[in-house]
Amino acid sequence: MNVRRLTPNDREPLARMLAEIPAFRPDEVSCALELVDLALEKPQQSDYFFLVAEQDGQLAGYICYGPTPMTEGTWDLYWIASSEAARGKGAGSALVLEMEKELRGRGTRLVRIETSSLSEYGPARTFYARHAYHQTAVIEAFYRDGDDLVTLTKRLDRT
Repeated sequence: MNVRRLTPNDREPLARMLAEIPAFRPDEVSCALELVDLALEKPQQSDYFFLVAEQDGQLAGYICYGPTPMTEGTWDLYWIASSEAARGKGAGSALVLEMEKELRGRGTRLVRIETSSLSEYGPARTFYARHAYHQTAVIEAFYRDGDDLVTLTKRLDRT
């Protein structure tokens, strides 16, 4: 698994991959691609960082993360996704580990993830737990009735 920075050539394969993930609604895919486009159009921006994983020359997954505004040493993991073909083959883990390595080098204390409580996001929550992210808060009916916001965190300065 090769992990590297996002390039303009990744935009279309990434858009196709996101559109094929059943858990993502069209508005979520649109939001994810807005961030990709921002990073590609303004490479000097420092709000959103991207890594992509490749396997056999094909896009296997991506991760988007950035510093949490008005905090010291806290970063958000905004998006992580892998292609259907790459699931269970280490793309997500490779991306998280590379992000964490980079963030430790930046002196990051805490990584925060916000996700949905819906059953479709159960595999994602299990994945985060395997990487030592712990549930620290729940806001009921945040996204809509029956869909809570689940916040997970991991201290990088203690691991």
